[in-house]
Amino acid sequence: MSALFESYTLRSLTIPNRVWMAPMCQYSAEAFGPNAGVAHDWHFQHYGARAAGGTGLILLEATAVSPEGRISPYDLGIWNETQVASLRRIVDFLKSQNTVPGIQIAHAGRKASTAQPWNGGKQVDESAHGWQPVAPSPVPFAEDDRTPIELDLAQIKEIVGQFRAAAERALAAGFEVVEVHGAHGYLIGEFLSPHANKRTDEYGGSFENRTRFALEVVDAVREVWPADKPLFFRISATDWLDEAGEPGWTADDTVRLAALLKEHGVDLLDVSTGGIAPKVTIPVGPSYQVPFATRVKEEAGLPVAAVGLITEVEQADKIVANGEADAVLLGRELLRNPSFARLAARELGGEVHVPAQYHRSV
Repeated sequence: MSALFESYTLRSLTIPNRVWMAPMCQYSAEAFGPNAGVAHDWHFQHYGARAAGGTGLILLEATAVSPEGRISPYDLGIWNETQVASLRRIVDFLKSQNTVPGIQIAHAGRKASTAQPWNGGKQVDESAHGWQPVAPSPVPFAEDDRTPIELDLAQIKEIVGQFRAAAERALAAGFEVVEVHGAHGYLIGEFLSPHANKRTDEYGGSFENRTRFALEVVDAVREVWPADKPLFFRISATDWLDEAGEPGWTADDTVRLAALLKEHGVDLLDVSTGGIAPKVTIPVGPSYQVPFATRVKEEAGLPVAAVGLITEVEQADKIVANGEADAVLLGRELLRNPSFARLAARELGGEVHVPAQYHRSV
């Protein structure tokens, strides 16, 4: 059998194959009112189609732990019970299709309060349902962004508590995997990177201090997330600032943090890159982020999923078969082709769940 279609077990959870869906924001929830952050029919059909297509694990998009933690006013949220009920409908359908439901919980930090990408993606003010962003330090992401408010110690503890509460709500909604979003220059990544973190207290300066917030969030989530369910962490393995000679988060830092995350109960590292600074030169190409995942797997001994321009069946299969990663997380390719897993299984001789209504396609 193709390695891509071997099952994979973390703790007591068995995922039926190694074709997984990466979190990708849809920016399609209501922005304000009682249904702000609530999943609706767009989200149901979007995730349902990929489940019916044979995807083994689906990680729902960055879902905010608080209203201020949204990337845009149109993001999903998980800070109230109305949102939980809307997510439960999606979870139930994913499970009916033999797909493992997961969710990424997140806080956008200084990159919050932006317009939808198709509306320019720039930060918006209160007139467009925006708000004042917060961050480790009063350093804006881009020159024309608002200067974020520096979080004080009490606010940091409050956000740790919001992540804990989000994990409890994710469990109530029926998710089997929760992923903490520490990548792409959002709040946790801002604490990690010296490019964004200029603090001089216990949350800034040294590696130990800059990783403190991330580990506190992981500990808080692990406290309430059942011991038999896996916990993922998404990381930007590098800020890509090395070549420019600027201080930033590096691959060496990632390997070092991965070992700590393993000690703190993280079961798999979802390895991406970039996002802390605009206008950074990134050598984008097929599988360009896979070597970072492989290095974590080999040096930190933590299971990994690879992501980034993985678009071909043979490419995905080789990544898993060669031991470069334990699974592949597909993003844009699953937007283009919701049935990638089913088509790959047919090509490679693997097996996936096929809805009875689609048996004629096998």
